[in-house]
Amino acid sequence: MPDVSETTQTRPAPLSLLVLGQDRDLHSERGVECPGELPQPSDPDLVARARAAKNALGERVFVLGHHYQRDEVIEFTDTTGDSFKLAKEAAARPDAPYIVFCGVHFMAESADILTSDEQTVVLPDLAAGCSMADMAALHQVEDCWDDLVEAGVAESTVPVTYMNSSAAIKAFTGRNGGTVCTSSNAERALTWAFDQVGGVEGEGKVLFLPDQHLGRNTWARDLGRDLDDCVVWNPHRPMGGLTVEQIRDARMILWRGHCSVHGRFTPEAVETARREIPGVRVIVHPECRNEVVSLADEVGSTEKIIQAVASAPAGTKWVIGTELNLVQRLAKEHPEQQISFLEKNVCYCSTMNRIDLPHLVWALESLVEGRVVNPIVVDETVAQQARTALDRMLALP
Repeated sequence: MPDVSETTQTRPAPLSLLVLGQDRDLHSERGVECPGELPQPSDPDLVARARAAKNALGERVFVLGHHYQRDEVIEFTDTTGDSFKLAKEAAARPDAPYIVFCGVHFMAESADILTSDEQTVVLPDLAAGCSMADMAALHQVEDCWDDLVEAGVAESTVPVTYMNSSAAIKAFTGRNGGTVCTSSNAERALTWAFDQVGGVEGEGKVLFLPDQHLGRNTWARDLGRDLDDCVVWNPHRPMGGLTVEQIRDARMILWRGHCSVHGRFTPEAVETARREIPGVRVIVHPECRNEVVSLADEVGSTEKIIQAVASAPAGTKWVIGTELNLVQRLAKEHPEQQISFLEKNVCYCSTMNRIDLPHLVWALESLVEGRVVNPIVVDETVAQQARTALDRMLALP
């Protein structure tokens, strides 16, 4: 890894997203080089080495795997789930001094926030970031809040941030009276937020970060409200690209962010699926665009998609709009059903897939040798404020 001073001198002009592996920026979830010597992906002994290292560590290590991980990684995880479930699972294992999180950076941050000081969270590849989380930088969100103050609406606005956000954004939300939400409890979180400023029927507002699609779909589909009440805040334009009148009239101020995987699904893909597969059921993630969600038979979080498929009778035909690793795994686990992917092009989560078997083996073998690589440590003040927002979510009815 290059010296920080050297990096600072050679750092290129700031970009909205840094090129992976080309820079070391501790304030970004992307572009962070990973030191150390990694096993070659073609090493035939990798599986044996992973098994040996995990056995040697025993109960000292707890390995978490997000549903979007590769099968070669999932094989060595102790539990799988979505981001928040995994963070809670980590907190429920206080006797494990090492938590190896096979996911992305914001997930490991949440695990560090929810676990004890005696536990260390390890991310096998620091460049496993999240493009959606990167779309809301703290300075941008603080500038937005200043603009809302100037527009005279900040006091009647509650920030709600999706779990897929950095610890800094969760902390911002916590110190400004807001909460965190997941894709499965977004409706409850929004209802709570509006209740703080006069209710859904009132005139209060929510600043929803960073995924515009989840916010829009929850407002329109789950709460049955008008799409015209939503405006999109563009952090790269003065006042978000909006007029003061638009801001004051809006009920939902949606951050201009999206998931690079779920944002690729199209209404045309849904229509093609219905045309080519008679009797198909289309199920998509709420991070998809509203036009796609409106055409689907079912909409739900990763966990809901898994449960829907698992409980369906044999012979059910599904087309699923979420990350490809999960869809392929569901197809393998349920051969009695016909499961297809809602896109002709490949839609892996590229940053999630940076966690591979070589990185996992390196992280585990390093722990066996007494070295902790890639620890994720959230600043104490940031963690405390983020925990405030998370606790508000946990207290939701």
